[in-house]
Order: sequence, then structure tokens, then C-alpha cells
Amino acid sequence: MSQITQWLHAASRGDGTALGRVFESLYPELRRIARARLDAGERTLTPTVLVHEVFLRLIGNQQLALNDRRHFLACAARAMRAVVIDNARRRSAGKRGGPEADLALDALPFEVSGVASGEHLLALDESLVRLDEINPRQREVVELRYFAGLDFAEISALLGCSERTAKREWERARAFLHAHMAD
Repeated sequence: MSQITQWLHAASRGDGTALGRVFESLYPELRRIARARLDAGERTLTPTVLVHEVFLRLIGNQQLALNDRRHFLACAARAMRAVVIDNARRRSAGKRGGPEADLALDALPFEVSGVASGEHLLALDESLVRLDEINPRQREVVELRYFAGLDFAEISALLGCSERTAKREWERARAFLHAHMAD
């Protein structure tokens, strides 16, 4: 059992400092993931702020039972998604009533290397909510790939499926998201 897993088990047993040790150990990786997910022009949310917000959300969840590093990263990805989407909603709240931006399919944020504008993130979040109603596993693959930056080998290990299945779920989810966001 790795040190991270031991700390996560200690945190689930009530050790108040164990989750802090996990964050301290994974902080560079979390910052790398956060940096990759934010807009280059983003001024209100930095990778440091994003990681700290994720920490606050996860540490504030008393019922969270994390099993291992991969499970921790999956929960961190979901928390990052929530923080980024909340921030995009706040930024766009002042723009209501203004002209609506066109969403071009070639500009949608489905590639891991891409960054997305606030409008694209809001559209992506809405589409992910719809995808979750139809296929929660595909939604999870998108979160793990896009928001956590995991590769297909890590996703397949986390979900208990083959790497080919994880890739197939990614492709199906992308097709659904493209179609849903085009509407």
C-alpha cells in the first residue's frame, strides 16, 4: 500500500491532518493539471487558487471516503470541474442580455491539450449533465480525461475496464458532446 493510500485511509478514519499530507504530496501534480485546464487569458482563477479551492471542497466533505491516489484524483477532477464552472458562471453573469457567442465545433474543448473559454465551459458542463443522465460512465471518462488530465491507461485502471474500452467511451462521449453542444 502506497503512502498516499495509507494517508487516505487515515483521513477516512478521522485523522484531520492526513488529507493535508496527501495534498502536500500531490500538490505539484494538481497544479500541473490545474494549469493545463485554465484559459491562458484567465485573470480571476489561477492554478494555485484552483488547487486551493479543490482542497477546501474536498476537506469540507465529511462523507468523502477516498480509496487511493486514482480515486483521489477522480474526486479532485470533479471538484476542479465544479470550481471552474462556478467561476465561469460568475464571470458570465454580468454578460446576460448581451449578444450570444457562436460555438464553433472546431473550437470546442474536447482535446486534452486545449483550453476553453468560460462560455465553452458552461456549454460543456450543461452537456456533461445531460450525458450523465444517459451514460454516467462516459461522463466520468470525460471528467478524468479533460479535467484531471489522466491518460487512458490510468482511466482504465480506475474504472476497471480495458484501455480500449476507455478510449471507446471517450470517443462516444465526444460525439455526444459535439452533437449536444451544436444544438
